[in-house]
Amino acid sequence: MGRGRREFIKIDEDKCSGCAGCVKVCLAGCYEISKKKARIKSLEKCMECAACWFVCTEGRDRLLLAPGGTGYRSDWG
Repeated sequence: MGRGRREFIKIDEDKCSGCAGCVKVCLAGCYEISKKKARIKSLEKCMECAACWFVCTEGRDRLLLAPGGTGYRSDWG
């Protein structure tokens, strides 16, 4: 991760059902499904919109968002 960045999204793989909701809603393409579980591909373009958190079928405790995040990032202004 770049300077000043830290892990701000983490998947609890024990609770992940592999529904792929996070893959479908993520505009930045941060997620992928591997071995029937969601995995983080890259958070470089993550906009911290929390759509993945809202869509999670296994409850919001599967996707852990750190308080405050790292600051909204956008390539489009």
